[in-house]
Amino acid sequence: MPIAVYVLGLAVFAQGTSEFMLSGLVSGIAADLDIPLSAAGLLTSAFAVGMVVGAPLMALSSRTWPRRRALLLFLAVFVAVHVVGALTPSYGVLLATRFVGALANAGFWAVALTTAVSMVPDRLKGRATAVVVGGVTIACVVGVPAGAVLGERWGWRSAFWAVAIVSLPAVLAVLRSIPGGRGTDPGAAPVPVRDELRALTGPRLRPVLLTMALVQGATFCTFS
Repeated sequence: MPIAVYVLGLAVFAQGTSEFMLSGLVSGIAADLDIPLSAAGLLTSAFAVGMVVGAPLMALSSRTWPRRRALLLFLAVFVAVHVVGALTPSYGVLLATRFVGALANAGFWAVALTTAVSMVPDRLKGRATAVVVGGVTIACVVGVPAGAVLGERWGWRSAFWAVAIVSLPAVLAVLRSIPGGRGTDPGAAPVPVRDELRALTGPRLRPVLLTMALVQGATFCTFS
């Protein structure tokens, strides 16, 4: 398995930690920013909305970008919004960083999965996908509790700094190990956006999409 696949899994770990860690930080955020607990909880909702909006938009807009450039752009935005979030005294700014961070997360997911499976032979495509997706699993098991511990000991802002710092090695590794080619075959005709969207309406895909929607909805309800 190429080291680049594990690098992508590391980046997904950082992003998954950011996605779910607020469950242990909302009380600290509410006290620090002098806002109601319900308003702090909306930070999780902002991230969820960003993922819903960003997933299709980022996937379509980045499908012909050079993979390394796309991954670096999404990672850079992700790191930047966490630095801003760790520094800002404004609830509105923090809310905006959660939404923008989710857009970057959604874009990274779209490119990371296609990049990972393109770097391995057919027999390893499932394993490569598992490595990338496994970053979220590890984030839930390790990253979220670690974020809660950081927030308890050094304040919620330290958890945001930690996510940004963990993402930096992934930025450097993407520079060194991810091919710079485009997401599509340069010799192939581009697939129209309408055809891309039509594929989502396939009857065999609908149960998968419904299952994932229910799983993600239950997950967010549990953590928030």
